[in-house]
Amino acid sequence: MPYGYHGKILHVYLDQGRLEVETPPESFYRTYVGGSALGAYYLLKHTPPHADPLGPENTLTVAVSVLTGASLGGLSRVTLTAKSPLTGAIGDSESGGFFPAEMKWAGFDAFVFHGQAPEPVYLWVHDGEAELRPAGHLWGKTTGEVEDLLKAELGDPKVHIMQPGIAGENGVRMAAVMTMANRANGRTGMGAVMASKGLRAIVVRGKARPKVADKKKLAELARWGGKAFPESDVYGMGLYGTAEIVLSQSKQGGLPTRNWESGTFEGAEAINGKTMAETILKERDTCYACPIRCKRVVEVTEGKYKVDPRYGGPEYESLATLGAYCGIDDLNAVAYANQLCAMYGLDTISTGATIAWAMDAFEHGYLTTADTDGVELRFGNADALITMIEKIARREGFGDILAEGSARAAEKIGRGQELVVTAKKQELPAHMPQVKRSLGLIYAVNPFGADHQSSEHDPSYNWYPERMAQLGLTNPQPNDVLNEEKVRFALVTEWLYSAMDTFNVCQFVFGPSWHLYDVSQLVEAINAITGWGLDIPALLKVGERRLNLLRAFNAREGFTREDDKLPKKLFQPLKGGKTDGVALTPEEIEQAKDLYYQMAGWDENGIPKPETLAKLGLDWIDLG
Repeated sequence: MPYGYHGKILHVYLDQGRLEVETPPESFYRTYVGGSALGAYYLLKHTPPHADPLGPENTLTVAVSVLTGASLGGLSRVTLTAKSPLTGAIGDSESGGFFPAEMKWAGFDAFVFHGQAPEPVYLWVHDGEAELRPAGHLWGKTTGEVEDLLKAELGDPKVHIMQPGIAGENGVRMAAVMTMANRANGRTGMGAVMASKGLRAIVVRGKARPKVADKKKLAELARWGGKAFPESDVYGMGLYGTAEIVLSQSKQGGLPTRNWESGTFEGAEAINGKTMAETILKERDTCYACPIRCKRVVEVTEGKYKVDPRYGGPEYESLATLGAYCGIDDLNAVAYANQLCAMYGLDTISTGATIAWAMDAFEHGYLTTADTDGVELRFGNADALITMIEKIARREGFGDILAEGSARAAEKIGRGQELVVTAKKQELPAHMPQVKRSLGLIYAVNPFGADHQSSEHDPSYNWYPERMAQLGLTNPQPNDVLNEEKVRFALVTEWLYSAMDTFNVCQFVFGPSWHLYDVSQLVEAINAITGWGLDIPALLKVGERRLNLLRAFNAREGFTREDDKLPKKLFQPLKGGKTDGVALTPEEIEQAKDLYYQMAGWDENGIPKPETLAKLGLDWIDLG
């Protein structure tokens, strides 16, 4: 019998209003597991080459994994996969909360959406049953309004809802998919894909918890985590959330400021996690069964920017992109900007970074108020930030241009291209490769654009040698080098993080360094739930397979080495603070790419070799 999964994949043919259930064998789950790899498999199988990301041929998969919903922290995660309207490459986005566990209990391991509905619909899945229902009444509503309407309509306040939001309805290329109105599958524009299909929501409810192979071991791991947490390196994240690192990043010269001109923000303390905890923090929220409680919930009841706690609160990336990137140190304004992104369904990283690019272009004279609907788009102007988020979500005026993302916006106006900070047209997150050198390589080669959670960050190699040794990494290197060993570190930890995104585990709970549970304990958890008997090399193989699935899709779409590049700004010296004068060099990135491709088993253009695909059981893929 299967442990940890139902063995049921729901295929939804939106153009026909038809539902079909696929029942794959155990060998399928052992190969593709769930999450990101499962989504990539269906995308390659069902989406023809060069399909329009917002057209009917794009395939959208919503997948949990064989671990999701088990009673252990860090196991309530969900992945959305489709061709990205932001990058044109594979789109991949993760989030946590309570929707993933509820989706598993509703009786399915994944939903695969085909075609486009002629009229808006939502999918209602409960206790192994599924149906499509009309959703025209949800169109044009904020995420909070949709939550209220559907809970009332279904007569159950405990249903969990996934939705694309108004930004997705309007085809904003960085539109997010939201659950609980405050948890975001933010990156790569999955909200635009979901809404383009006429799919306004997915609602789940159920009690079908799959059996686990070793309940005793799972309970033992849960008890260990509860006891270890107060003395662990993630305890501060529980107190202050990811926002705890805002000030330290700035002091180290690693907080992107004013569109990556500097790594030091003079207003960092004002938007730091400790400041938030002492001022606007209302409570700490969590995901299913997790002891860390890192999710911020903030409230502002007075002043210009009133913030509703139902929309959560800003994490590190949001504080950086909506704050430091834009030169804004007003915590209430940043929290309100974060709320707008949650209400409308926008990725805070790409939204903040795109507005920061526009501010930079305005400061350089590439834009004037004649372009920006009269808005003074200058660094530090919080009102301008708020106005532009509203305009982007609704594609109004200059917001219609910014809704394309910074790379396309610069192309459209024909100015400011050298100020764009993207990889594969996706805006860079708030961890700086000038400070953590291997991130420069990962930002360049990552299949779905720059991402800070696709590998381990450089300092961990020195700080956690015993845990790193579990991965065969036993030769720590300085943060500011990108030599052969550092490239190996980047690739091996990328395989690990790739596996974690396939098993859909939280990267704050499990990982190779500062995380609550180490890699050996992750393997114990996998085996306790599935009974598969995996070891660490087998875990890494899962990650390697997923990474090659993603790269294979991109290769089929025409992506090559030329697309694995970094923006010009990273090669220009930073100004101010500890990293004044620091920059990457094109030579080190190109040399690192050569080494990385060789180690990965890819050719000089970054295309997986036939023998590499065959070794991973992926020789069925036609690269075109």
